[in-house]
This record gives sequence, structure tokens and C-alpha cells, in this order.
Amino acid sequence: MSGRMPGAVLYGAGPCGTARAARRAPAERAAPEKAAPERATAEQAEPEQAAAKGTGGRGRVLVARLDDAGDVLLAGPAVRAVRTQAGEVVFLAGPNGRAAAELLPGVDRVLEWRAPWIDHAPPPVSRPQVADLVGRVHGVDEAVILTSFHQSALPLALLLRLAGVRRITAISNDYPGSLLDVRHVVDESADVPEAERMLAVARAAGFELPRGDDGKLAVQRPLPDISEYTGHLLSVGADAGKGAYVVVHPGTSAPARTWPAERHRQAVRELVEDGHRVAVTGTERDLTAYVAGDDAADLGGVTTFAELAAVIEGASVLVAGNTGPAHLAAAVGTPVVSLFAPVVPAARWAPYGVPAVLLGDQQAPCRDSRARTCPVPGHPCLSQVTSEQVVKAVRELTQ
Repeated sequence: MSGRMPGAVLYGAGPCGTARAARRAPAERAAPEKAAPERATAEQAEPEQAAAKGTGGRGRVLVARLDDAGDVLLAGPAVRAVRTQAGEVVFLAGPNGRAAAELLPGVDRVLEWRAPWIDHAPPPVSRPQVADLVGRVHGVDEAVILTSFHQSALPLALLLRLAGVRRITAISNDYPGSLLDVRHVVDESADVPEAERMLAVARAAGFELPRGDDGKLAVQRPLPDISEYTGHLLSVGADAGKGAYVVVHPGTSAPARTWPAERHRQAVRELVEDGHRVAVTGTERDLTAYVAGDDAADLGGVTTFAELAAVIEGASVLVAGNTGPAHLAAAVGTPVVSLFAPVVPAARWAPYGVPAVLLGDQQAPCRDSRARTCPVPGHPCLSQVTSEQVVKAVRELTQ
């Protein structure tokens, strides 16, 4: 699109995004199935857990993604593929991803467990902690382990073997021995969108999306009624609906991905001057109050994750960094102005399947560093983005 601000990339609305140049992962290589310890039968489990749903031909299937909310939301297409043949889908999530897992269509039950090899504040490894997980997944027939390119599936695969899981599928470029039955090998130099990467693992396990499923992100319906927030605080009343306001979400899980609070506050003011109603969301109340000022509705700390999904669904655009709510916007079909720090590749992690304008220097020195705290003085990849660029990007996505 002509006239786009410097440092901006417009991502298309299709599942792959028109600006992405990702290569497909090579075909999987499946190892022959191996014998595994005896498992508990469905009759030994709780009746409500053993109840068959869907075709049920593959029994109770565990899908694991143990990191943050955005990662879990991106696992949604893979979960829906598993759902087509599983009698029950159990999702194993970390504490930061549980609320997102509870929103995924196709999930019957969520287990929470903090993985010492993935969590940002990892707990020590202990016998009781390991025994807790092994005990809770007893009775699972099959597992699909979903990981990012910098994570290993093998520690979890080992624990699932101890629990008696008979068939396990995961990506592993390292030799997995008897820990995996289906080893999906990918070219990690190829920047495949994360949702497609995880769906490929489900396919390697023999699960396909149902007919008519577009492979985009999604949430369970109905979402909660949030009229007390969007009706009263934004004074849109009976006219509330899609596009009634812009949501600005200033917080992120890592400082390296954060646009300065002062810029957020200025952008909110300029968005209001440009004719938009604005809601500011997040869990850090001091931050949201500062960014909202006297110009916007401050919803900091008042919404559940499901309510946040509903708030974002009602917006014309979300303005956010590379953080969970950006993927939540993709799951409810809301375009995103993405303040994207290149510490991880945008081709993998940009909002998936919705129009998105990426702001930030994607060639900055911090590129692909996976840093949580910016390694470059002055945080140049995002600090050079102006509030004027944000307002212009919102216009671009609403016209």
C-alpha cells in the first residue's frame, strides 16, 4: 500500500499473510510405534472423563503447550484437528496459559503444570512435582506435544512415558530414542507461522482439521457480556458493536517487547483527537491508568481473560505489542497495530489470519536474539516508533 509509514509491514488477512515469505516445513518422518508401559483403562478413570465425544476413535488425547497465553491461542488449529478423532481432549498448560486454554474450542479439560524447562521463573525439579504430573495424566492414551523452535519436547515426553502414555508425537531434531513414536522433523531455519507449525505436528500424528475449518485462530462461544465495560465506560450504550472503539494494550510479558508508556499515552490522546473512543486494557493498573489518563476508559485489572476477548472483539483495532492479547485479537477477528520488537521473527509470531500493520525496525540489532530485556541501549527497534505512526496505522486498518 502506498504511503505507508517507514518500518511498517501490512500483513494480509489470509491464514498465511500476504507479507509472509515462510517456507513450508519438510514432510515429517515417522518412527515406528514402540511398546510402552501398560496404561489405565478408561473404565478406571472418572466416568465424566471417560465419556466419549466426537468419533472418539483415538481415546483420551493430551495436547501440551506449556508457555504463555499467546502460544496457547496459536495452538488452537492443532487442538481442533485433534478434536476430530479424540474421545476427550485434555490440554496441559502452564500457569500463564491456562486461561487461554480454557477458551480454545475442542478442549474438554485443562491441566495446569509449571514446567521447569520452559517457565520464565522455573521451579526446582522435585520428586513430588514430577509425581504430581505423572499422576494427573494417568489414563491418557496419546499425546501431542507442541513446542516453539527453541524448546525441547523430550523432558515432557519422558514424564508422559512414565505415566503410561502409549503414543507420543512431537518435533525433535535431537535423537528421541524411545520417547517419541512420531518424530516430526522440521527445518528450523524456515520462518513458518507458529500456528501452522503446531498444526503440522497434529497432522504428523494423523489428525486433520474438520471439513470447512479455515485453520485460523478461534475462541469458544459465547463470550461473556461486557456491556458494563463497553456500555457504561465508553458511553456507547445500545450502539455498542464491532468497531465502536479502539483498544490499546500497553503491557507485555517482556521489557524487550514494550513500547514506552509515554508513547502509549500520547497515542491514546491523538487517537481520541482523531475521533476514536479508546479503551486501555491490561493487568498492570498503574500502567493502564497512566496510559488512559483523562482521555480513555481504563479497564486495567477489571476483566477476566474471556472478558478481555469480548472487549477486543468489539473493537475496530487493537494496538499492542507482541503479547497474548495480539493473538487474542486474531482469535476474535480484530485487526492489530502490532508494535513488534524483532527479538523473535515476525513471520512466526505476528498476529495470524487478520489484517495487521507491524511497526518497529525488524532489522534492528536485537533481531532474533530472543532477549527478554533489550540488549541494545535506547531500545531503538520500538522507541523510534511515533504516536503519529500508530494513529496512521489505525486509520489504515479502519478505512
